[in-house]
Amino acid sequence: QELGCRTTHCNLEVVHRSTLVFLATKPHILPGVLEEIRPAVGSHHIVVSLVAGVTIQTLQRLLPPWTKVLRIMPNLPCVVQAGAMVFSRGSNAGDEEAALLKSLLSSCGLCEEVPESYIDIHTGLSGSGVAYVYLFAEALAEGAVKMGMPGALASRIAAQTLLGAAKMLLETGEHPAKLRGDVCTPGGTTIYALHQLEKGALRATVMDAVEAATNRACDMAKD
Repeated sequence: QELGCRTTHCNLEVVHRSTLVFLATKPHILPGVLEEIRPAVGSHHIVVSLVAGVTIQTLQRLLPPWTKVLRIMPNLPCVVQAGAMVFSRGSNAGDEEAALLKSLLSSCGLCEEVPESYIDIHTGLSGSGVAYVYLFAEALAEGAVKMGMPGALASRIAAQTLLGAAKMLLETGEHPAKLRGDVCTPGGTTIYALHQLEKGALRATVMDAVEAATNRACDMAKD
């Protein structure tokens, strides 16, 4: 309220008072919400869904035929304005609606328009991928703790290492393999460490994780 926002427990009130409407429910709740708001949705409304596993085709079937529908998939770092989001648009959503949504979402991080078939892949890559990175950060820090560094210090350095590496990827535009090679020197510490990671099949394991999460996202869409 201090920021001029209105709150309500009534879905219809949201639709009556808004042009841009975000759907952020659990998948099994969404059909009931759409049935409730359907009579109030006009041709001027833009409906944006964050609901996992619900396709644009399903949204368009449950809403009036003129509805401008878009589907987005964010990830957790949006809360610190460092997210990675993708969105797709339905048949009635044009360039104006896409530009508006991208403008709004860009304040929360990277935002890309993609074919809808990429959304489940994005879930495996970035939506769930945040957890893979946290696990890797935890392992980095624990390795340092094993060698004698205090845990809090190790965690801070691990996080900064990931942040710095990500920033270099984004700002240089270089392929990860090129930057990885730049860190290695013949007979140095890094190539010895990478040898251990390769023996542990880190690369294949991460690829398998992305595949598993993507397939699960696809299965959820079929349920």
